[in-house]
Formats: sequence, C-alpha cells, structure tokens
Amino acid sequence: MNKIILFLLTLAGVIANSCYQPPLEKNLSSQSESDSPPPFMVKHDFSPNGRKQSAPLHKQLYTTQAISADHFPEITESVRTALNQQQRLLKYKKRKHPQKVGNLIVSNEQLQKTADILLKANDGDLAEIIHQLNAHKIKGEDGRGNVHFTGYYTPVLPVSSIQSKEYPYPIYAFPQDWQGSLPSRQEIDGEMVLKGRNLELAYAKSLIDIYIMQVQGSGIVEYENGKQELFAFTGSNRKSYASIGTYMLKKGLTTPQHVSLQFIKKYLQENPEKEHEILFSNPSYVFFKPVNSMPKGAGLVPLTEMHSIAVDTRYIPMGSILLASVPVIDNKNKVINHEYRLVVAQDIGGAIKGPGHVDLYTGVGYEGRRQAGRLHHYGNLWLLLPAETEEDGTLALNAP
Repeated sequence: MNKIILFLLTLAGVIANSCYQPPLEKNLSSQSESDSPPPFMVKHDFSPNGRKQSAPLHKQLYTTQAISADHFPEITESVRTALNQQQRLLKYKKRKHPQKVGNLIVSNEQLQKTADILLKANDGDLAEIIHQLNAHKIKGEDGRGNVHFTGYYTPVLPVSSIQSKEYPYPIYAFPQDWQGSLPSRQEIDGEMVLKGRNLELAYAKSLIDIYIMQVQGSGIVEYENGKQELFAFTGSNRKSYASIGTYMLKKGLTTPQHVSLQFIKKYLQENPEKEHEILFSNPSYVFFKPVNSMPKGAGLVPLTEMHSIAVDTRYIPMGSILLASVPVIDNKNKVINHEYRLVVAQDIGGAIKGPGHVDLYTGVGYEGRRQAGRLHHYGNLWLLLPAETEEDGTLALNAP
C-alpha cells in the first residue's frame, strides 16, 4: 500500500471517529482487515487489572495495524537516549540471518531502520515519519492482545567486604573451574559447596536481599564506608527458574494479592524458620561480577528507566522497538487508564516466558522498587517495523 492511500485511509478513520473518543484506546487509529481483529479505535472494557476480556482473538502471533501520527508518543530526550542505546545494541548483537517470530521475519536492518526513522522525528515531520512505520500487535498472553506488564529495578544493597555476624551471607562470582553440573541454590546457600573457592565478592545481611538482586539481574552494593559498586549478572547455574511466590501460594502461605518480593521479604523477616524452605524452592541461582558502569541488560547497553523492557526473545527479538499501552494504576492498585509509550527490548529474564509477559525497567533504589512493586497489570504491545513498500524493495514481513 503506497503512502498516499495509507494517509487517506488513516484520515478517513479520524474523521469517522471525530464525534467519539473512547476513554482507553483513543491514542491510535486503524487499518481494518476482514480477517484480523478490529482496529485500535474500537472501544473495549477492561477489568481492574487492565485485561480486556472482550477483545477479539488473534489468528497469528502478530497482526499488522496502522498508526495515528496525531497521537503517537512524543519523542522525548529519554526516548532518544533509549533509541541511541538500541542502535548500539544492534551493533553488538548482529544477526547473520533474519529471525522468524511467528508470522513475521525480522532482520537487524529493519530494527535499525525503525530506530533511524524515530530519531529523525520532530514536531514538524512526525506525521510523515509515522507513515514509514507499521505496528504489529502481539497476541499476548491469551490471544486477545493482553500482555502482562511487571516491573524490575536495580536495588541498592548494604554489604561488607568482610564476613561478620551482621553480614554473614556471601555474594558469589561465577565458578569458572567447576566440573560438571553447577550446584542448585540449596547446595550453594544451604550446603555451602562454593565455600573456600575464593568466589566471595561481598557479604550481605540476608539471603532474601541477595535473592532480590538475583531476580532483578543486577544491583548496586554499598559498603560500610559509603563506596558504591555495580554488581552485574555474569551467569547462572542453568537450573530452571521456579517462582517462590507460586510456591507460597501452593503451600497456603500467602494470597494472590500478596506475592510481591517486598511482601515475601517482610514475611521471611517475620518467619525466619521458613527462609530456606521458600528460597530453596527455586533451584536457579545467579552469579555476579563488579563492573564500572550503569546498570545494563542482556543486550550489554545501559538500561533506560521506564523504557527498557525484558522480553522472551523467541517472540520479541532483542533490539526491537515497540509501542506499549502501559497500565496506569490508582492508589487502590486498579488500572484506570493506559498511556502510550515507546519501549525497547534490551534484556531477558528467567521468569519472562511467552508472548504475553514483559518486564519494564523502573530505575534504581527505593523509587524503582516502589514502581516495580506496584506493576502487575495488563496492557498491549505493538512491534514497530518499517512499512513495506514496492518502491524501496523492503524485505517482505509476512512469513509463510
């Protein structure tokens, strides 16, 4: 479809809907297709957790839709920072061949072109820039486009360089010379099988603090003299991740409303006799290394607060740029709206599986923790790729 036809279709959609603006999906317009779900402007009711129960089923992993330039998120300085980091990531993570994700074939060149298009945008030419992109809506957790948004952050962890009664628990580097299968969490923290191998980087006050840093993928440690250092992910024991929150639910130790890491930390402080049982239910273990840099993800570039996301790269390629309908939560932990934001796939996570779950990076320290702890709700995601045109010979996006 050439740009003139696409513009006329988009304009017609705007005029047809000028008398009614739905409260949620008003930020996007549509390109209707007889065999695909209704377009962005259709109103759907959503539950308190943001899930749209009445949304139509998607037949494929991705459904192509057009974008309204009038309501596209502003290209702010933080967005530009995220896009510049994404360009660096694409240079680090070059693929020799395009990646097939569901019904799309995605190449590094397409992802790079998407970043280039958005970085050239400004108030004067945004409408023209947007016509160079297509939005491909992912089917989500339930096939209806509902994507589970959770949050992660960089904790600040008090530590000591010397083991003591106050700081008894070691934070370990990766055991490079280990022979055979790497030990489980129970073997490491319970049986102390790594003791005496000179792998201790620092010592923490509690195992749950180390666990939280492992789940987040990195952390800033603060020594007693005030010195800070970033401990970055350097590998795992390659055991399958198991949620300790799910374990607690099965054992009747908590309820679905109380499964956050901060609640679990409070529970273990009040019930220390349960610490090993609960933590050891997850055999996965993460190792660290000290680095002199900002927090980075698996893409090896610094993360951008409220824009970087962790994804399952089988469904969302590393280096992707996406339009996100992010849930807005009130003080009763209910979704009252969604806001549209550009996000970048720069990280992975052991708990991030399938096309219906992403983890949004919320920053460092207390505020990052607060934001991450609140986010456990549903929105939508659109993968942004260059629009296919006959004139420029762009690689066909739809895979057979």
